[in-house]
Amino acid sequence: MNAVGIDVSKGKSTVAILQPKGIVVASSYDVPHTGSDLKVLAATIKKLRGETRVVMEATGNYYEPIARFLHEQGIFVSVVNPMLISDFGGNTLRKPKTDKKDAVKLALYTLTYWLDLKQYQPQEDLRKSLKMLNRQYLQTDKVKTMLNNNLISQLDLTFPGINKLFTSPVIEQDGHLKWVDFVLKFPHRDAVAKLTPSVFKKKYQRWCEQKGYYYRSSKAEEIHEFARETVSAVPADAFILLIIKQAATLLNAVLENVQALHTEMKHVAEMLPEYEIVMSIYGVGDKTGPQLMAEIGDARRFHSRRAITAYFGYDSENNDSGQHTSKSDPITKKGASALRRTLFIIMLSLLQNQPVDNPVYQFLDKKRSEGKHYYCYMTAAANKFLRIYYAKVN
Repeated sequence: MNAVGIDVSKGKSTVAILQPKGIVVASSYDVPHTGSDLKVLAATIKKLRGETRVVMEATGNYYEPIARFLHEQGIFVSVVNPMLISDFGGNTLRKPKTDKKDAVKLALYTLTYWLDLKQYQPQEDLRKSLKMLNRQYLQTDKVKTMLNNNLISQLDLTFPGINKLFTSPVIEQDGHLKWVDFVLKFPHRDAVAKLTPSVFKKKYQRWCEQKGYYYRSSKAEEIHEFARETVSAVPADAFILLIIKQAATLLNAVLENVQALHTEMKHVAEMLPEYEIVMSIYGVGDKTGPQLMAEIGDARRFHSRRAITAYFGYDSENNDSGQHTSKSDPITKKGASALRRTLFIIMLSLLQNQPVDNPVYQFLDKKRSEGKHYYCYMTAAANKFLRIYYAKVN
């Protein structure tokens, strides 16, 4: 038995090789993440006599190239949750934290849980691409929210409340919002209020035709009347107008990126075999469907429905000791928060539409009628949805 512990960091890995009874085959040493050095590492591991297993932590994206490379070399690789390594004491009260000590700790963990180690299987390229797209989408969506709030805050000084007059949905081609394009053309209330109603109508109609928006004369009258009644806090000078236009331009650029990422996610998701099944589940939409598939990945890698709920942090931990019994057992939240966010959005959809024949909504409504806390019944329903998803996809 040869236990190889690899502590992966950015640019290099620290390797330690141990055998049972405390035999040190190789003390901790560093291996740069270059093709030639990794080939030498793989050759060293293959030369070891007897069965060899390699263990590393799932640290961000750093471990992926190393685990994939060694797997392709025919070496048994197991990637474990960092919390398992953190909780593994190694029979010592001291908690040293260096790369060399961590590599030894990983090797000791390998010897201790030799029979329980699960072999690493690289994700399919399509699934990996979909997950990367989703993570980028979520980050860009956060930036969109920030810029959206910033523009509204700036408009509170120049054209307060103008964004509430438009209810048009997002344009599928470029992701633009009508109110954002409007303030690019009319960044200050004076740009509308100082025009006569007939002149503004002509300008607004021409602008709608250029941008491809639907024109209504009554809407033009409503905007003009609103502009005449609202009050601005700053004058319509060149500097103020520049700030508003820059803020709107930045928001439009991010909206375009969000829409492009969503389109690409949908395109990639459609290539996966479970796409039609996932999209047929009630509550799953064009955005949440690809996001679910991105975060869950191949559902067949989970041996049971309990495994999938535990992996994404929807299982609870009992806390009983002596005469103490916990009154509530919160979920662990040890899995990807991105999936829990997506499931929460789906639960909100069920809560709004109230499909009485849907089993997830029935369960949610039952828990709600029992007087459970909002987050309690939403989380319980998300757990049930995830188990149904697992069953249907499998």
